[in-house]
Amino acid sequence: MTEERIRLGFVVSEFNFDVTTMMLERAKAHAEFLGCEIGLEVFVPGVYDLPFALKKLIARDDIDGVVALGAVIEGETDHDEVVIQHAARKIIDISLESGKPAGLGITGPGMTRSQAQARIENAKTAVEACVKLIQNTKDL
Repeated sequence: MTEERIRLGFVVSEFNFDVTTMMLERAKAHAEFLGCEIGLEVFVPGVYDLPFALKKLIARDDIDGVVALGAVIEGETDHDEVVIQHAARKIIDISLESGKPAGLGITGPGMTRSQAQARIENAKTAVEACVKLIQNTKDL
């Protein structure tokens, strides 16, 4: 009997789209490398909006875990810090409430655009964490 493949969904911020689309491509390639099935991909306006879509996606029976992808680039105010702190807090809350993991693939705050581009590969780490959580807790 073969083991069922892990089914991952992705929620991606459209803000800083040049960075986040590359993050999605790296994340999907790594998920496939790990033997995962790619489920739905949902795009939202910004990082602040990720938890809303993530909650809907993680509730689906055909999704084992969700990876949130975004890039929060520093502006002239502390807005970037507020956005990422609240989004990260809600993402972990949704994960705990649903009993399914949510990989946090959001880079920032305090990054320049070039730093964000240099951190595109970090999306793979969020996939890795989500998959490991699914594998290591499936029998608990």
